Amino acid sequence: MTAPTRTRARLGPVRAALATLLAAGAAGCGIRATEVPTDFGPAPSRVPCVSTAADVTTRTGTGTLPEEIFLVCGSQLVRVDRAVRISATDAEDPVKVAQALLAELREPLTEAEEQAGFTSDVKGDPKISGPRGDDPPKALRISTPPERMSPYELAQIVCTFAQSVAAERDDSVLLGGTGQDSPLRRYECTDELRSRPGTVPAPAETVTP
Repeated sequence: MTAPTRTRARLGPVRAALATLLAAGAAGCGIRATEVPTDFGPAPSRVPCVSTAADVTTRTGTGTLPEEIFLVCGSQLVRVDRAVRISATDAEDPVKVAQALLAELREPLTEAEEQAGFTSDVKGDPKISGPRGDDPPKALRISTPPERMSPYELAQIVCTFAQSVAAERDDSVLLGGTGQDSPLRRYECTDELRSRPGTVPAPAETVTP
């Protein structure tokens, strides 16, 4: 046997021993090539963002009508059925409907809605009034100017109004502040706005007399 051959023969057992030691060390450290550690506590629950008919019945009563509002869930706007406090005689009045819907957006969430992950960004006690001066007939004026609202608050109000008789036309609403210098704008409730209300501004077009 030549010298190189004898050297390789001696190294064979050494390499085998090293491989055995490395494998044992890996096993002792809990390393598994084909396993993923899963001991990180319980998996986070998924937010269903679903409001059932049972939630609506808790709010029904005399002087209420079924309407839809938009709440925030999972950084998106989601339709929620509500029994809105408004008489049948006022159900076709855009200003009265807008007032009732705005009040509903400010209502405390039901326990089921909170558990489902819903929130509302509509704060304070804004007031709604109808058109003034040269405003179009379906213009709405709100005491908190839209330009001072948070993106979520404005998106909630626009999309809620745009799905009701308060809408100026399909999926849009005429909305402005009550101040003399507050412009009237046509806001649209688009699919993109409903999907990303926190990052996508409500599409708006200034309305001139």
